[in-house]
This record gives sequence, structure tokens and C-alpha cells, in this order.
Amino acid sequence: MAEPPEIRIGTAEREDAMKRLSDHFAAGRLSVAEFDERSGIVAAALTRGDLDQVFTDLPLPVAEKTVPAQRESRFGSQWQERAMPVITILCVIIAIVSHQWWVFLLIPLAGAALFGSRDNSRRRNRGDRRGGRQRRLERGSED
Repeated sequence: MAEPPEIRIGTAEREDAMKRLSDHFAAGRLSVAEFDERSGIVAAALTRGDLDQVFTDLPLPVAEKTVPAQRESRFGSQWQERAMPVITILCVIIAIVSHQWWVFLLIPLAGAALFGSRDNSRRRNRGDRRGGRQRRLERGSED
């Protein structure tokens, strides 16, 4: 249910509106004069209705266009980091109780199983930078 436009706003709503307005300006939808005029209106806004009039002729940001929210699991998104210390403690207890040293080998195996399939974006970015540098060198030698 939408809130009535007479509801008073605070600093957080004004800052959010200024960010959205800046995004529209960066996208080229507003001229400098329009941006200055609308940012003055946002700064002086007291109610939601005052803010709404600034965005009437602008499209909704992509994030607000009914993107389905991803449901976070009960254990959080970082359950692997929480499981690793538990696995380590269990391996230590099992090793002490069973007097078997090889149980400690399960710790790196569990780490590889939990974290081995992760996206290695740092490695990929490093490779992209090297490739980009190589492409620039090749273009420079052609010129």
C-alpha cells in the first residue's frame, strides 16, 4: 500500500532522492539547469508529494522495476565460512578420540570441497588486465 503524499520526509529520503536525481543526470536525462532546479526542490522538500513531483517525467530506476528479491537461506549467504571452523574442531576431536593423525587431512579436503567451486573473480580480473595490456601493446605496435 502506497503511503499518502502528505507524509513528512527526513534526511535519508532526501539523500536517496538526490542520488536518484544524480543517476538520471549521469544518464543524460536532465540538463544542468534542470538538475539544479530539481535538486533545489529536493533540498527544500518536506513531504513525499514534494519529492514525487521531481520524478514525474523520469523513468523508474532499473532496481525499482519489480525485480524479484532473492531469498536468503536460513543459514545466511556465508554458511561456508561458518562451517569451516566447526569442521576443524570436529576433526581435532575425532583425532584425539581415535588416536588417528590422518583425520587432520580432512580439514584441507573440506576446505577444497566448500571453497573450491567459488568464483575466482580476482584471478579472472588479473587475467583480463594482462590481456588488456597485451592488446594495447599490439595496437601500439601496429600504429
